[in-house]
Amino acid sequence: MTKHTQKTSRQAQTERNDRALLQAAREVIAAEGAHASVAAIAERAGVGIGSLYRRYQTKEELFQRLCEITLDDYCRAAQEGLANDDPWDGLVHYVTTSIGLGLGSLAPIAGTVTVTQEMADKNERADDAVNALVDRAHTTGTLRPDVTPVDLELLIEQLAKSPLLDQLKKQGRTDLLEAALNARARITAIALDGLRATMLRPLPGQPPGYELFSERWSTTPPTTSGVEIS
Repeated sequence: MTKHTQKTSRQAQTERNDRALLQAAREVIAAEGAHASVAAIAERAGVGIGSLYRRYQTKEELFQRLCEITLDDYCRAAQEGLANDDPWDGLVHYVTTSIGLGLGSLAPIAGTVTVTQEMADKNERADDAVNALVDRAHTTGTLRPDVTPVDLELLIEQLAKSPLLDQLKKQGRTDLLEAALNARARITAIALDGLRATMLRPLPGQPPGYELFSERWSTTPPTTSGVEIS
């Protein structure tokens, strides 16, 4: 084996390990939240702790990289939606693709990692693409006028996290996974139909603000508002 071949082989192995670590991190975060340990992530990925720390110096660095990739996925799904000539089909593509990728699974680590400039830039690009999707659907009258981009993101977050799928995976019931995925697809279709402009009654309350996302990623404790939730 030549030195070039050895280098290429090592590089390929490193890339495989990195993909495995990132996928494992996503899965462990979904199961354990912000308390996900590097030991659990390394074990699920099938690599040693040393390999993890050679790639990422800290758990936060690993999580930040996972966020960057997730934001890229969001942006790509939205841009693919915009490339569709049909405004409604483009919107549906974005929502269903994002749900299928499980992009809402990173919500548990919001507020526990520092938002890097690269994360902020990627988030802005993704937001711009999603806003364009929603604006186009509003302009053509296919999306109900009181639905906002934040409504859309919250819907994705809710449907991407499937208690049924999580339970079946923990039980090892692979025989039921296809049926569970089909059930989620049906629920998603029902929810999407609720976004169509042919609404029967207005949505309750006020449109949600973006602080539902941005404040969760803030590492600064909020001031006491006097509001209690029981």
